[in-house]
Amino acid sequence: MDKFKLIHSLSTELSTELSTGKMIMNGVKMTKILLIISGGIAAVKSYDLVRSLRSRGHDVTVILTKAAQEFVTSTAMTTLSGKRCYTDLFDNELESDIGHIALARNADLILIAPATAHLIGQMALGLCSDLATTCLMASDNPILIAPAMNVRMWDNISFQKNLSFVQSQQHITIIPPEYGSMACGEIGVGRMAEVDRIIHAIDNLSQQKKLLLDKEILITAGPTIEKIDPVRYISNFSSGKQGFALAKEAANLGAKVTLISGQTTENIPPHVKYISVLSAEEMLSQVLKNMPRDYAIFTAAVCDYRPQYHSQKIKKDKNQETLQLEMIKNPDILYEVSHHKQRPKIVIGFAAETENFIENGRKKLHFKGCDKIYVNDVSETSNIFGSDENQVVEITASSEEKLEKCHKNMVARWILQRLIEP
Repeated sequence: MDKFKLIHSLSTELSTELSTGKMIMNGVKMTKILLIISGGIAAVKSYDLVRSLRSRGHDVTVILTKAAQEFVTSTAMTTLSGKRCYTDLFDNELESDIGHIALARNADLILIAPATAHLIGQMALGLCSDLATTCLMASDNPILIAPAMNVRMWDNISFQKNLSFVQSQQHITIIPPEYGSMACGEIGVGRMAEVDRIIHAIDNLSQQKKLLLDKEILITAGPTIEKIDPVRYISNFSSGKQGFALAKEAANLGAKVTLISGQTTENIPPHVKYISVLSAEEMLSQVLKNMPRDYAIFTAAVCDYRPQYHSQKIKKDKNQETLQLEMIKNPDILYEVSHHKQRPKIVIGFAAETENFIENGRKKLHFKGCDKIYVNDVSETSNIFGSDENQVVEITASSEEKLEKCHKNMVARWILQRLIEP
């Protein structure tokens, strides 16, 4: 059967299903999907993919890259999707309303199937050379990627680095390719996931949005600042990245998130209630004001002590070689919440340690009274403070589990997944 007969057959069958109402919904809400098809022999699977998506009631808009048009046509995609297929960034009609932004924002999710090594590399580098990559850059909606390529390309070190970076972004999920024979005759990993697996991934993503639906989560992040005098203070090197990653991921899972943070340069996640504080006392005050909550996660690096505050600048004495500051113990926020009458269902703490990680973590877990402690190595050689990566050990009363060093976004996903499914 040639491709034109195939298109006619698929579109006729799809029209029949839609007109008779025989759509396989399985309780899954209709989703607006922006489907990006990049170049590769696997692009021919897009005929069946679009048909299957529409038969389940999803709204599908298609973008074809220049290379994809060597395998499928815009006419075919228009016929199957029932909507205009887009190919050109500089389409006058499209760009009259800044169309690439509208395409990206109007979709509930973006699906790239197939995704070539070239397109994934462009995403890793943040390049915008055509309509597809510009839409991807303009969207913070969920993105599903179904890679397809030769096994040697899949195993290439440079590609794997690109893939790892792309996958570390919170809103991006990879649908792993399959093992099997390829069009080139080789056998290995690289075949695009079959249509039913892609559909399953979309269904899972729709369900994931409800995993923490309407659950209230309190998260602390960043360093505290303890003033010495009007111009000086004591603090630490915490960036707040891990707490912000947790807040964004929790919001993506449907939670109502309150994020209380010390000073940081991180961007405030969308759909998150944000409260900025300076000192440990201010942070505790805001934490207590925002209870009760279902869950609480304390990632903030709170200074254990604060100096006795001097209302005037401390002057340097030329005859004095040293300066002594009187230090006052700060409130223990994690302890206070763990023993509070409005204690959240689950209280999670973080322990920044430079030595004896497990031993110190267990002591803190016992003393603080929380449900879990995540211990991370903040010694000078670890490069954790301020970086995009983290390595943690989860400690509970009965177990220990280590997560190898990875992007803080992935750490956030791991922690929340274990919160949902302990």
